[in-house]
Amino acid sequence: MRVLILGGGAIGRSIAEFLKGEFEVVIIEKDEIRAKALEESGFHVVHGDFSYTATLLKAGIERAELVIITTMNVETIKKTLYVIRSNNKDVPVLTLLPDDVSIDDIVSSIKEEFEADVRVDYAISPRAALKEAVIKTVEMIGEKKNVNLLIKHLKELKSKGDSLLILMHDNPDPDSIASASALSVIAQTLGFKTQIAYGGDITHHENRAFVNLLGINLMKLSRGSYELRRYPFIALVDCQPNGNITVLEQPDYERIKVIIDHHQVLQHLSDVIPKDAFLDIRPDVNSSSSILVEYLRGLNMEVNPLLATALFYGIYIDTKKFSKLSRVDLKAIEWLAGKVDYELLDKIEHPDISTETAEILARAILHRKIYKNVVISNVGFVSNRDALAEAADFLLRLEGINTVLVFGIVDDKIEISARTRDVRVNIGAVMKEAFGDIGSGGGHPQSAGARIPLGLFKSAKDKESLLKLAEEAITERFLEALKVKEG
Repeated sequence: MRVLILGGGAIGRSIAEFLKGEFEVVIIEKDEIRAKALEESGFHVVHGDFSYTATLLKAGIERAELVIITTMNVETIKKTLYVIRSNNKDVPVLTLLPDDVSIDDIVSSIKEEFEADVRVDYAISPRAALKEAVIKTVEMIGEKKNVNLLIKHLKELKSKGDSLLILMHDNPDPDSIASASALSVIAQTLGFKTQIAYGGDITHHENRAFVNLLGINLMKLSRGSYELRRYPFIALVDCQPNGNITVLEQPDYERIKVIIDHHQVLQHLSDVIPKDAFLDIRPDVNSSSSILVEYLRGLNMEVNPLLATALFYGIYIDTKKFSKLSRVDLKAIEWLAGKVDYELLDKIEHPDISTETAEILARAILHRKIYKNVVISNVGFVSNRDALAEAADFLLRLEGINTVLVFGIVDDKIEISARTRDVRVNIGAVMKEAFGDIGSGGGHPQSAGARIPLGLFKSAKDKESLLKLAEEAITERFLEALKVKEG
């Protein structure tokens, strides 16, 4: 890809160094000394003012596939954008913007001064970028806080004993079993001998299939048994000391050293367990498996497909088929998506989720792009068109989202499914306006679809280029029909 970087200062040079080797990079720099220094460092440099047509033509603006404007001078940005669009209407443009200036301000000003309509594809302001970086760092620190406390606590226990009983409620479901399995893996890395146990029955055929196919070793215990008494430490996962755990007697409570759960905190919990017990109880999270995934992520642990599949399925069941997701749940699904054994997942015999549907759902989550309250997701090459609709239905349940479009390539066509819960939008009319002239589109006010012959995009050299080309075209047309601006 040919990238023009306008400005060879600290930012422009840093970007060029990062892209060098992987992309064809051309730097345009006005300062003669700086331009010479960049050339001596091995960069392809065009000396001149990038806000002039002659300089851009010399740099090959007509062949550029991306232009990056690194100056923060508003007047220079406006003039440069006008000149770029006068010579290349289609090239994507990414520009830096001062914190107090928006894309709309720039576009309106250019229209007023130059009597021209221009498009800015991407814009980044330092303050917004810094804010995003800080938020991500704070989230990362917060995520690691709990697992760091758990590891510290387990290490303290390990100095006193090396056996840990991980106890679930009497009739464990996939979320309980998957969570217990993940905690077992974590504890084993610290040298613990672990045993996952329960006191009741696993009767549901799907739950039995879940245990058998994933090869999870569980032990059934009885109240007062030797196997229960011989463990110095007990961890409760997806439960708390109450009527759901009938195998525990009052003296056993003293050995409860870990409780991880996503249900509401039981009253008087602090009165029945040791004061030094580790507690991570989060009613705002909809699955204990999601909490354990956060631990695994924080520890940078490798997860095999069996455990990943167990956790994915546990989240799926406890979030009511992904219909109720917190931020922690959503991050867990994203992290697990590429690690799940979907053929194994299919064999668990859940009637509502096929192998490809699960994979497409994971891709839809992973590849989603948000434009205000609109989500667009490219799920790539698929064979099951109906799965696109299921993915669109799911994404529409995400908090703050009211309109969704999911597309994939099926045989020689681009298949598109769209949903909305915005009463102001007739999604059928939107799809017809967006894609009717290059294929077919339409449907109902809240549910619609479209189909585009692939022939229009066959100029792409490979599959990756094809998907990118299709995504750019579909995104632009859909947002334009919705009257939503990118960025």
